Amino acid sequence: MTLHKGDREFRHPGVTHVDYKQVEMDRVLTAFLPRLWWGGLPSVLARSADLTIEDFVDTVHEHPKLFEGFERDITRRWMETHLLDLVNRGKPNQMVAGLRPLHGFTYRFRNSRRSRPSGVDEQLYAMIQHASDGRGIQALQYLKTFFFAGVDANTETPKLGAEIDVETQALINLSEAVRKDITDRPAGGKDRKSYQPLYPGASDLLVEDIVRLLFHQHLIPRSVLVDYLKILFAFHLALYHLQIMKLLPARVKGEQPSPSGGFFLDVGGIPGTPAAQLAERGASVWYGRIPEFVRATFYVKKLDDFAQNLVKLNKLGKPLNGVFKVEDLVALLGPAYSGDRSQFAGARLNRVLESSRASEEELDSTITQILELELDPFTTYIDVITAFRVRFHRQYVTECLDSLLLKNRPGAMIAQPRRGERRFVLDSRLLEVLLQIALLQPGGSQGFHTAPLRVDQFLAILRDRYGLYVDRLPMGDGFGQAGITDQVALRENVRAFTARLREIGFYSDMSDAYLTQTITPRYVVPA
Repeated sequence: MTLHKGDREFRHPGVTHVDYKQVEMDRVLTAFLPRLWWGGLPSVLARSADLTIEDFVDTVHEHPKLFEGFERDITRRWMETHLLDLVNRGKPNQMVAGLRPLHGFTYRFRNSRRSRPSGVDEQLYAMIQHASDGRGIQALQYLKTFFFAGVDANTETPKLGAEIDVETQALINLSEAVRKDITDRPAGGKDRKSYQPLYPGASDLLVEDIVRLLFHQHLIPRSVLVDYLKILFAFHLALYHLQIMKLLPARVKGEQPSPSGGFFLDVGGIPGTPAAQLAERGASVWYGRIPEFVRATFYVKKLDDFAQNLVKLNKLGKPLNGVFKVEDLVALLGPAYSGDRSQFAGARLNRVLESSRASEEELDSTITQILELELDPFTTYIDVITAFRVRFHRQYVTECLDSLLLKNRPGAMIAQPRRGERRFVLDSRLLEVLLQIALLQPGGSQGFHTAPLRVDQFLAILRDRYGLYVDRLPMGDGFGQAGITDQVALRENVRAFTARLREIGFYSDMSDAYLTQTITPRYVVPA
């Protein structure tokens, strides 16, 4: 049976702007760059055809003053291996998605059909923008200055004497070569509505991490720092969506929980070990929340439809900014609107059931059982459409979470063997990013300075700041008090953690004493 479009509609921007699909962070960042340039709006590009590798090579060789001494074959290989984001890389059907987002204007070279961000770029911008005390606006300016380095913000022309690495200078020259041939403008912002994240703390933490990471921009190679930012963005987006899977169902029930819970990480990275089994248990619990989250999202979306209906009937006033917040919508579940709610939901429920009768299909046994419960019409309507659509949305939410957690990729927080279970992990690249942030302390002549950390201090930062557990189990989320076998697994996990720190060059053994095990900064900034 096919549901009516109004019944199928699921996503609500008050929960997230993300259209749950598998995404690539290169393409998310590429779509985020025009939002930085145009103050939150996406861009509209006028181009008649998709770009190919040969188009980029031709542009280089048509402008010898900008690309002096570039040999064609070497240029092609350099473009293909270092500068271009390719779909189906290395296969006969590989195609260009765009340039890697190493500079701001690379977004003007994207092939939109193959570079879809699925709303993740908008969610990222909204999370940064809505940080408290204006810090988000400041962080957006920092990001814009970093990504559009070497270019005059008014004329879009290269700045003379700017200290820029070779790859970035090549991208700036490429943009300059075609600047007059590209029509780039912001998309219309008339109907754009701004939604705050479901919980503000996610924005504040993301912005603080961005500011700290960008503090290293004169110390860390630019391409490395861009990769760090992609990992950081994916990490925070994943944490946000994992937490709202826990928050939203509680909000719909009338509870007011704060973000809580934690993620036990297998640091050793070997499937089947006791630590890996614990990490599998945690991942199973968090991913197991998806069906209830789908139901709660349907609640919010259909309450928004109900609110719009009440506005048309002059039974509810329009919100000041045209946006119903999640808490405003949940309030409509109260007794004051029970009659209108039942009438609204009853009409929609009848539409769903009549569609089934018209197609002469028998109702699914689950839906029959829901109807037999004789719940109120709104709850019945939500449960029925959830039963129809939960499998579809579960698949796509799962794929989206996997991609934001960078499953089995550099920077991953989740891994899954070919025929195994998902488990939370701590990949070396993600560990590097979090270390660069944690080793910065406020204060000093430059605003921050680096300072060594004991291993136990860093583990506490991971727990308290992000909910990441290595040396102990989180309370709840599938875990209770650690038993004897759990304690053995935790000790092995800490040993794997210190070994990982040693491998990436942040730690060396000075003593066997736990409190003298010190992590040292890779880049020293004096106080």
